[in-house]
Amino acid sequence: QSLAMHLLKLVLNCLNFDFIGNAADESADDLCTVQIPTNWRTIFLEPETLDLFFDLYHSLPPMLSQLALSCLVQFASTRRSLFSNPERAKYLGNLIKGVKQILENPQGLSDPGNYHEFCRFLARLKTNYQLGELVVVKDYPEVIQLIANFTITSLQHWEFAPNSVHYLLTLWQRMVASVPFVKTAEPHLLDTYAPEITKAYITSRLECVPVVIRDGLEDPLDDTTTVFQQLEQLCTVSRCEYEKTCTLLVQMFDQNAQNYQKLLHSSSRNPLEITVQEGRLAWLVYFVGTFVGGRLTYTSTDEHDAMDGELSCRVFQLISLMDAQLPQSSNEKVELAILWFLDQFRKTYVGDQLQHTSKVYARMSEVLGITDDNHVLETFMTKIVTNLKYRGRCEPVISRTLQFLNDLSVGYPFYLLKKLVKIEAVKFMLQNHTSKHFPFLGFSDNYCLGDLRCRTVFYTALTRLLMVDLGEDEDEFENFMLPLTVTFESVTRILNGSFEQEEAKRMLMGLARDLRGIAFALNTKTSYTMLFDWIYPAYISILQRAIELWYREPACTTPILKLMAEFMQNRSQRLNFDVSSPNGILLFREASKMICTYGNQILSLGTLSKDQVYPLKLKGISICYSALKSALCGNYVSFGVFKLYGDNHFDNVLQAFVKMLLSVSHSDLLQYRKLSQSYYPLLECLTQDHMSFITSLEPHVLIYILTSISEGLTAVDTIISSSCCASLDYIVTYLFKHLAKEGKKTLRCREISPDGQRLLHFMQQNPEVLQQMMSILMNTIIFEDCRNQWSVSRPLLGLVLLNEKYFSELRASLIASQPDSKHEVLDQCFRNLMEGVEQNLLVKNRDR
Repeated sequence: QSLAMHLLKLVLNCLNFDFIGNAADESADDLCTVQIPTNWRTIFLEPETLDLFFDLYHSLPPMLSQLALSCLVQFASTRRSLFSNPERAKYLGNLIKGVKQILENPQGLSDPGNYHEFCRFLARLKTNYQLGELVVVKDYPEVIQLIANFTITSLQHWEFAPNSVHYLLTLWQRMVASVPFVKTAEPHLLDTYAPEITKAYITSRLECVPVVIRDGLEDPLDDTTTVFQQLEQLCTVSRCEYEKTCTLLVQMFDQNAQNYQKLLHSSSRNPLEITVQEGRLAWLVYFVGTFVGGRLTYTSTDEHDAMDGELSCRVFQLISLMDAQLPQSSNEKVELAILWFLDQFRKTYVGDQLQHTSKVYARMSEVLGITDDNHVLETFMTKIVTNLKYRGRCEPVISRTLQFLNDLSVGYPFYLLKKLVKIEAVKFMLQNHTSKHFPFLGFSDNYCLGDLRCRTVFYTALTRLLMVDLGEDEDEFENFMLPLTVTFESVTRILNGSFEQEEAKRMLMGLARDLRGIAFALNTKTSYTMLFDWIYPAYISILQRAIELWYREPACTTPILKLMAEFMQNRSQRLNFDVSSPNGILLFREASKMICTYGNQILSLGTLSKDQVYPLKLKGISICYSALKSALCGNYVSFGVFKLYGDNHFDNVLQAFVKMLLSVSHSDLLQYRKLSQSYYPLLECLTQDHMSFITSLEPHVLIYILTSISEGLTAVDTIISSSCCASLDYIVTYLFKHLAKEGKKTLRCREISPDGQRLLHFMQQNPEVLQQMMSILMNTIIFEDCRNQWSVSRPLLGLVLLNEKYFSELRASLIASQPDSKHEVLDQCFRNLMEGVEQNLLVKNRDR
């Protein structure tokens, strides 16, 4: 057995080998084709090869038979081009024959490992062979029936192996999706089996509800990732013989909804039975949403649209029924399912040019009086307002509702947004966004949203709706901002009276998130300027004060710093102030104050433990760095002005950058992704436009920065490595220009600037810094899978021209490290690299 195990593992490793080197992630299961080398062809053409592995599966104990199946998964994934057409048909015939044998003697599949591998094997059959090839195989009718029965049995055991079911559903989804493209006369029989699969899925999920509730088991509905993935697969399957599926679903929906109504009106009101019924309704609503969403994946007819109308009617009626019980009772699972349905309906039937003639509205206008997408949008908005008003304590429902509102505000053509803002519910929201109407915006002792992030989403969506008709109406804007003005005034009073600090802190956390949402949505110069005039100078000083007071509490500082970073973003040129306006400079000064205050305070905390260092310090530093980067490259401040008028805000913020940087270790810089993604682009900005600052740094700081570039060159994240290459290129170009000036002793250029002198002197003292980087870049290009070659090529020429002697040594050692047969080739590559490059012209030759 031990020998058999090692042999099987060896075969599996051979078949798993990445023959053409295209797998970035070997753990992913989406590499469904194995690029078998052509000289293995004869082994694959012998039918005995496949038979051997099927026989091993049948005769070995489970631990080993599982490995035999894993090998068969790879055999089924052999590239198509290995065979001619007749050979491929024969090979597929043998695979299908093996499937038939396994399903006729299914004892082995009771082992979870075998079961999982067999499901993967079935999915691969469809991935690598077309439906047209499968249906002409001799045993196809019997085998498809066996697979269908096997799938139905698997679905009925809902508590067992959801990861394996994924592969079975993949098989059916791909089979059904291929139906329109089959050209052969042989029947594919999917219209017989697909509705049975759909039915099995629906009934098994409804039957699991009482068991889950009665025995306190884990509810499959709680694992939304798996549920959504399976529903997405099911939506294609369900569209095959859609009439059957719809009839079944209508019947089940009516039956469950009637039972639910009876329970609600009965005198005894059994809570357990009500919960079971609500669980079933949640599943049914998910199914309706899924099938309606499936219209986009499959050719649809008017009859299908009419059926979608039948199904949708029922959910819209259920919405009224559930909302009528508010505020006494509310079921989170049903509400989440309803939001999923509304979102699918929105994607499929709202805002599309077709839908005015669509049959979906015919039935809905008879039953509910919903005649077109205007009415649907009204229903959507009423639902959103109801949820925000009465379900404020249920965080999942609030955040999904706000996500839905956000999708409505962003995803539509303008004429639909125009319709949206005419709806009463929207007008109500724009005028009454206070905690009195929407409890999730407020704080009370017995209840507070743990995650205030959803407030940002809420205000982003609201502001987008406000912008539709706002134009330059400042009074309208002031009215909209009134609740925030009131809150800011209360905070000011509290801070001046220095009592109830906790309350002020909570208010400010909410305000910062609200304002960030508003700022994010204001993408025009006019609207952004209104916000700037509203916040500056009165309210921005309160934010500065909060950073001073509560720098130890990231829950408070993070939203405020993020708000500042959002303010500094010159998105769509919104920060384009008039020539006579000092606003750009004023804004930069505020950012500078805040970054300096935060930086100085955070460094006073001293050394922090490993688990505290990111939340308490590094996260804040990374947000400060992104804010500074946005300010430096936003093109709305002329930085020379500061020096000219003796204003030290620019120098201060650069000093704060250095202080914060030196308090971070190199390993932390690269280990925390958000920190590295804000530090390296900021460094690129500084080396591009502010080299005089870089050259003025102390030698130990320069060494720190250059080392960080050197370590970042090999980072996996291309954002980081590209930024490092760009920074290095700016530094090298700067050096080269100054060297060139030193060489020219004309009357004009005799004086080389002290900045350039300093950097040249530093580099002459530490030549190994640039040499090491050249070595890293050369190794990356020659030996590694370099994903950003253009970026890597930019600093290379400058490095070569500055270190010609070292370059020839490096070249010699790289050539020597190769086998003798490759010496000549690599030497020729180096000659080609430098061909036609003139020695002292950097800019002209760089592209070459």
